[in-house]
Amino acid sequence: MPKPPSPTGKTPAKSRGKRADLARWLEREKAPLIGEAEFEQLRSMLAPISESYLRKLLRDSGVALAPMIQGVRQSDFDELEETLLALLDEYEKGDAMRRAAVRKLVITAKDHARWALRRGHATKEEMVLWMMTWLENPPVFREWVRLRRAQLG
Repeated sequence: MPKPPSPTGKTPAKSRGKRADLARWLEREKAPLIGEAEFEQLRSMLAPISESYLRKLLRDSGVALAPMIQGVRQSDFDELEETLLALLDEYEKGDAMRRAAVRKLVITAKDHARWALRRGHATKEEMVLWMMTWLENPPVFREWVRLRRAQLG
C-alpha cells in the first residue's frame, strides 16, 4: 500500500539505511525473540555490518533478544547483573563450544569496560570486577553477585 502524499504533494521517500532495513524486517517477520538464527539472517541481509552495530540497532528497536544476542549490557549494575546471569544460564547448560562462545562475549565486554575505564568512566572499575569474577569461576558468580550487591548497599 503506497504512502499518502506529504503536505507538499510529493510521495515521501522510502527510508533508507540499515536501521530502516532492520525496521522493515522486524515489521515483516514479527519475530517474538531474536535468537542466533535470526541474528545470522540479519547479518547476511544487512551486510556489511559489524556484530556490535547490529546488536546496537536491535537493542534500540526494543525487540526481545536471546542472551547470546543481547550480550553483556553495562548501562547500569542492574542490567549488568541481569545479562551476566542470563549468560551464566547459557554457560551452565552448554557444551564446550557453547561455553567458549559465552566466555568470548564476557571477555569482549570486559575489554570494552576496561577501555571505558581508561577514558575516565569510574563505575567501569566495579563492572570489570564483576566480569572478572564471572570469568574466573562462573558457578560461584550467582552467589558472589548477591553478596557483592548487599555489601555495596
